[in-house]
Amino acid sequence: MAIDFTFPPEIEKIRQRVRAFMDDEVRPAEAEISQSGDDRKVLIEHIIRLRGRAKEVGLWLPHMPPELGGMGLGPTAMAAVSAEAARTGIGPFVMNAQAPDEGNMHTLEAWATPDQRQRYLEPLCAGTTRSCFAMTEPEVAGSDPTLIRTHATFDESSNEWVINGHKWFISGARGAAFAILIARTEDEPEIPQAANTAFIVETHWEGWEVVRDIETMSGSHNHCEIRITDLRVPDENRLGGRGEGHKLGQARLGPARLAHCMRWIGQIETALEMMVDRATKRYSHGSMLSEKQGIQWMISDSVMELYQAKLMVLHAASKIEAKEDFRSEVSMAKHHVANTLWRTVDRAVQVHGALGYSNDSPLAGMLKQARWSRFADGADEIHQWRIAQRAIDAWTEHGSLRAAVGDLPL
Repeated sequence: MAIDFTFPPEIEKIRQRVRAFMDDEVRPAEAEISQSGDDRKVLIEHIIRLRGRAKEVGLWLPHMPPELGGMGLGPTAMAAVSAEAARTGIGPFVMNAQAPDEGNMHTLEAWATPDQRQRYLEPLCAGTTRSCFAMTEPEVAGSDPTLIRTHATFDESSNEWVINGHKWFISGARGAAFAILIARTEDEPEIPQAANTAFIVETHWEGWEVVRDIETMSGSHNHCEIRITDLRVPDENRLGGRGEGHKLGQARLGPARLAHCMRWIGQIETALEMMVDRATKRYSHGSMLSEKQGIQWMISDSVMELYQAKLMVLHAASKIEAKEDFRSEVSMAKHHVANTLWRTVDRAVQVHGALGYSNDSPLAGMLKQARWSRFADGADEIHQWRIAQRAIDAWTEHGSLRAAVGDLPL
């Protein structure tokens, strides 16, 4: 039988090492950062120290190949590593496996020229620079990149592109050394998906303006609004071919969606552990909360949903690793895991009562952060639409739904 739900011994050892590193070194640092009032100087000092430690103990850059200084782990192994790292707030960043840089590293590895790799990918992998991915715009639906209005015009006299446009919710833009920018270059493409092109833009260039860090319901988290005015980009900084921006974006976002799911599993598990721990220690109306059926159902639903989430993520990761079509599996995982995160953290808040609603517990912040998961990298409704489309197409073409439900041997 080829079905095996265990990790190879070498990957299980890495998973255990990541968990120990988070428990022994990252969690105590986070406690000190919290006690400092989230003082940025204290945060940076700890990040620098912990990144050095991650390199020392061999937990640096898990998703990149050894020739770029990484651990060379594939998507399935990354599911284990990311879930463990995300049980803390800064764990992925400490390992240099945080969004959006992780996705940008994969994109540059696949699409960059040798010169671009040296100038942008290698410093990103070394942890000496950060980056962002600039696609979403406020004037058009973020879930439909064919509507992008940011426009790039080629100036033959200088061999440069002149770009004008408006972006927002560009994660990590403040402090990023460069951006992968998606702009429209083709006015009359053969198909709408062939209108955009990707560019590598250095953020210090004239014409790139960070307008603001957009305040969200959970505060400011470096999701920025960007104005682009007569920004001149050398053609050598075009990433991929003309009209391939949509293709590049989808190639990047598919695995990136699953990487989010991997990290969310760590948060789901943390919230569930807190829920169970609270229920077994809180006494009310004649018994412990854990003895009350209403609480047991919350725990039961969360356990089942987490189990489903883990299976979906592992299966989707295995399809990516096998270079098979993974679009349906990632869409289903993205929808299910995001909603599981939201529901589980909400239940944990409910079981904790006023404590869970207060900032004395991490759950309040986790709940506010969880809400964005249901529209980031594709809204729930978009994924549901795509899932239904693939089911209808599978039935129409093959008289079977098997291809739309994981192509499993059942």
